[in-house]
Amino acid sequence: MDEIKNYDTAAHKFYNSQTISSLPLISWDFHAAHFQKICKDHADVFLLKKLAQTNKWSSPLEFDEKLTHDKYVIVVTDSHLKIVHATHNILEMNGYIPKEIIGKKPKMFQGKDTCVQTSKEIGQAIRQQRPFEAIVLNYRKNGSSYKCWIKGEPIYDIYGEVVNFIAYEKEVA
Repeated sequence: MDEIKNYDTAAHKFYNSQTISSLPLISWDFHAAHFQKICKDHADVFLLKKLAQTNKWSSPLEFDEKLTHDKYVIVVTDSHLKIVHATHNILEMNGYIPKEIIGKKPKMFQGKDTCVQTSKEIGQAIRQQRPFEAIVLNYRKNGSSYKCWIKGEPIYDIYGEVVNFIAYEKEVA
């Protein structure tokens, strides 16, 4: 009987720590889609935390809030600006699935009408290893354009070296 009580206590503690809320039975179809998104979000957060641990990031970042609440797309590059991780929700923003862009540079999203000056300012901030914020005209996989708000910053390891860059992105009107 103590085993069941311990299980109930542990289960209660676990479910209270989650951001998942229960829904009435009638909304299972909507809940299933939402549940799949939550699962993908948590998988992305797990992979981002693993990347942070592997690369010995000097300070932890709060991916949960940025991904689930703020609904940002998160793109991480290595120090040479090659994409090493993109969250699953990039598909909704520009039509690419993460594995299609891994190893490529974020410039792949730019095109003929992307502002050259804005691109130069972002490039300068990256070279100077400082944070930046900009709105850029990017292009989807199907060729259509969209305005993308980007907030990027360098990520330092415990030795003070830049090991990654991270960008929080969102389509804006």
